[in-house]
Amino acid sequence: MWWAVPLIGLAALAVVVAAAWVVPRWLSGRPGEPLAHTARLIRLPEYRAVLRRQTRATAAVVALATLLFAAMLLAGARPTAPVKNSSTPRADIMVCVGQPVTDPATGQLLDYFARHAGGSGTERIGLTSADRRLVPMTRDHQFAAARFGAYAQASRVPDPPRVESFTSTVEYADYAPTVADILALCLTGFPGFEGRADRHRSLIYFGPGTLRAPGDDRPTLFTDAQVDEMARRAGVHIDAIATAGRPTEALAATVRSSGGTFTRFDAGTLDGQLDALRAGADRDDDQRRDAPTAVLVTGLALAALLAVALLAVRR
Repeated sequence: MWWAVPLIGLAALAVVVAAAWVVPRWLSGRPGEPLAHTARLIRLPEYRAVLRRQTRATAAVVALATLLFAAMLLAGARPTAPVKNSSTPRADIMVCVGQPVTDPATGQLLDYFARHAGGSGTERIGLTSADRRLVPMTRDHQFAAARFGAYAQASRVPDPPRVESFTSTVEYADYAPTVADILALCLTGFPGFEGRADRHRSLIYFGPGTLRAPGDDRPTLFTDAQVDEMARRAGVHIDAIATAGRPTEALAATVRSSGGTFTRFDAGTLDGQLDALRAGADRDDDQRRDAPTAVLVTGLALAALLAVALLAVRR
């Protein structure tokens, strides 16, 4: 977690190694006490045996001290491990629709969620269209399924009873909606979207890769970069199923930036695509916790071995 600690430690180790290399060479140039018959002494088998033992013991001490230093650096840097989700997924899913409800593809999508809205007792789900929140994030699966079903019916019946309009009919002279605007609206549907949560957050966008006609340069509310930052700050995976007919490069880039999955609409495999995206709500949400046990146990073992090695050096 703290990468600066090992970097500073390695820099300090480099300084110590350099000092250990330079200082003895500097001291060796100074005059010392003269000793007689040193050539004879260093040829004695007993002297060489002692020297070999001392060299091996010193090398072992240096190696163990270096390993212990590395272990302490890792411990000081706060090693972490991923937190696994519990057996019961805890997820928020926002279904984000960027095309008209009258499109048969939209009806197929909404019908799927009408049938699968209550997939898990802890799963919350919401629905957002291009300009309004139709189903606030809720765990009331019966309510959510009824709303999804009503809008799915709207894709087949021109004026279904007792259901509000899917999108507004208002048109603006100085503004044209973009996919980034819709994604931003959907992101604000997650409770406490300003920061991360302890639940997995998945936004499933369904619609064209772009909404504007070529050459339309009217102002927009949000940019792709702002949506990327919002998704990162809120910890939301943006998944997308793009319908045909429009460029998808910008949408695909936003999806990849959030760690989500980008696919293209296929009426024959839509249920399978959605099953895979919903199953992804059970993935880890990059949550990590301190995991120092292995490093500290290794450090204690190295410290014990170092103590034994120091006894050998003293002998």
